Amino acid sequence: MYRVLILIIMLNLYNPVFASIKESVISKMKLTNNLSFSFVQRIGEKKENGKCLIEYPKKIYCEYSNSNKKIVVSNGQSLVIKNRHSKNSYVYPLNKTPLALLLNKNYLISQLKILEPRIIDNTYINFTINKNDNEINIFFDKNTFDLMGWQTEDIYQNLTITFISSVKINQKIDSRVFILPEID
Repeated sequence: MYRVLILIIMLNLYNPVFASIKESVISKMKLTNNLSFSFVQRIGEKKENGKCLIEYPKKIYCEYSNSNKKIVVSNGQSLVIKNRHSKNSYVYPLNKTPLALLLNKNYLISQLKILEPRIIDNTYINFTINKNDNEINIFFDKNTFDLMGWQTEDIYQNLTITFISSVKINQKIDSRVFILPEID
């Protein structure tokens, strides 16, 4: 009997903490129009890094620091992955990739409102979104509520983990970077 009472009290104390965390993450997202950051991305055993810009809704520009000088660009409709060294380019409809969900701030906020957060290693806040056969794990910093990264499967069903750092919010961005590059 006492154990049940203690459990009920603990659950009532626990839920407001998560509600506060959830509201803080949502508030930070609502105020965010764009992000610039450095990233480290792991796809299987392969590790790459670089810098990105995200402008809501649905625009991204990333430059990889690898020898291929790969860039990833979305104008909100299409996603282009271009290897500037070999001149190879790949074009995908953005809505066929998990990035379509990650780059849609309004969709993210609507999902954060209904999902329950998990605290990981007392450092990260995690939300898991399941949509269209995609599972996306999104991570936020527990103290600043900044986006810290995500985990998805890429279009080839490889586990892709992206860690971001040096996050800057609402910086002046030249929107021309989101113009899709010419396909060779």
